[in-house]
Amino acid sequence: MTDNSQSTIQSPSELELAQLLVSSLNIDGVKAEAIDPDAPLFGEGDLGLDSIDALELALAISKHYGFQLRSDNPENRQIFGSLRALSAHIEQHRGS
Repeated sequence: MTDNSQSTIQSPSELELAQLLVSSLNIDGVKAEAIDPDAPLFGEGDLGLDSIDALELALAISKHYGFQLRSDNPENRQIFGSLRALSAHIEQHRGS
């Protein structure tokens, strides 16, 4: 994990999403508040999530925030690019 000392601070909505991510994916040894909001979530990122994790996370987001993340969305790579990008997408679409 990268040091999260003041360089990249999570917004309240990013922290809420990070907590959902850690709990829904059962990520041991990772504190939600320590996830760099700009770091890649998948591939070489600190978390190294994979496509199965993406499906589980999309389901958790659907249940928690009340809207669907579609698997056929051509923007998914950008949407799931980082905690910050995913949080911004959720804020834009929640409750709509």
